[in-house]
Amino acid sequence: MKIRVAALLLLAAASSAMAQTQSQPRGPSQLPPSKDGVPQPRQEKTFPVNVSWVAQSLNGRSFPGERPAITLDANLRIKGFGGCNTFSATAYPLREQGLAVGPLALTKRACAGGLGESERSFLVALRTAQKWDVMNNGGTLVIRGQNGELRFERSF
Repeated sequence: MKIRVAALLLLAAASSAMAQTQSQPRGPSQLPPSKDGVPQPRQEKTFPVNVSWVAQSLNGRSFPGERPAITLDANLRIKGFGGCNTFSATAYPLREQGLAVGPLALTKRACAGGLGESERSFLVALRTAQKWDVMNNGGTLVIRGQNGELRFERSF
C-alpha cells in the first residue's frame, strides 16, 4: 500500500512539474559577447548518454547507506538504483538543458530504516527534474527541479 501511495505522489508531482515546464515561455537565449562585442551563439550542451552517475547529494545532504545511481542510454531509458530499489523510466533531454523524466517503474523491495524516505526523496527529485548541467570537465552532473538539486559524480 505504501508503494502505491508513493507512486501516486510521484505521478502527481511529476504531472505538476511537466505542466509548469510546458507553460513557461521560452525567450531568446542570452548570447555572451565576444572579444569584439558581437554576441556569439551559445554552444548547446549534449546530455551524456551511456555514462554511469552516482549520487553525491540531494539539496546538499548526502544519502544514507548505498548511494543512488543512474544511467541514461541511447534509447532515452534512464535506469538506476534509488538506494533500496531499482527503477527505470523514459527521460528526454530538452533544448536549453531542460529535462523531462517519465513515470517510474520500480521494484517493490522493503526498505529498512530511513532508506525508504531517502529513496522517495531522490525519486521525486529525479522525476520532477527540469534542468541539468555537466560541470568539472564532465565529472559532475547536476539535475535541478522544483523538489531540489541532485548532484552526481561520474562512475566508472
